Amino acid sequence: MPPPRPVALVTGASAGIGKELARVFARNGHDLILTARREAELRALADELARSHGAAVHIFPADLSDPAAPRALYDKVAAAGLNVDVLVNNAGFGVYGPFADADPVRVAAMVQVNVAALTDLTRLFLPGMVARGTGRILNVASTAAFQPGPLMAVYYATKAYVLSLSEATAYELRRTGVTVTCLCPGPTRTEFATVAAMEDTKLFDAPYAMEVGPVAEAAYRATMRGTRVVVPGVQNWVGASLARFIPHWLLLRIVYRIQKRRTG
Repeated sequence: MPPPRPVALVTGASAGIGKELARVFARNGHDLILTARREAELRALADELARSHGAAVHIFPADLSDPAAPRALYDKVAAAGLNVDVLVNNAGFGVYGPFADADPVRVAAMVQVNVAALTDLTRLFLPGMVARGTGRILNVASTAAFQPGPLMAVYYATKAYVLSLSEATAYELRRTGVTVTCLCPGPTRTEFATVAAMEDTKLFDAPYAMEVGPVAEAAYRATMRGTRVVVPGVQNWVGASLARFIPHWLLLRIVYRIQKRRTG
């Protein structure tokens, strides 16, 4: 009898990097737990993965902007008798514009999804991994994590949190059999720009903007190796590295100019 397939839980799996990560994990022999707000998209993806890769796929729709959602999701997974071998904290979104003009409800939802839900889910699923002596966590941050981001101040701050939390917990877990990887993609061609209302900035039509497939593949390989931080794309890696050495006043000006709308 073949051994049971490992199970990967992917948040924000209805589109973009999360959807592609689900495909990559299924292609590499994982069963899936998929969660996002849009149930129809999740079911279509589940059918695709079962048909193409023979994966068993469990659907648990959830809105992670609800503070109660992480615990409810954890309880549903436990009630289904599933152990999560790989936790992929991918769900997240951005809000574009000056902080003073931001919709406070939208900002609060972004902090809840990008920071609080990721933290809660990690804290809920991590003890089981430690007890079993094996597990992998993939947290999706961004190259935004390496510098402040005028015109997306809160989004950049949330991704800096994800990077910091990931590196610290990876170090704490170094002798447990559990690894934490932080994915820091640069501009990637997904629906992120539309959701964040950034289509008419320079950021997402840059020549180094990546397709979602190579980003997901790089994330999967790094997760399986237990790499702490992965920045896909040579130009993205160079940019993230240089951010440590560029004077902050200049870095702020550069980020602002890149993100400023073409219309001004």
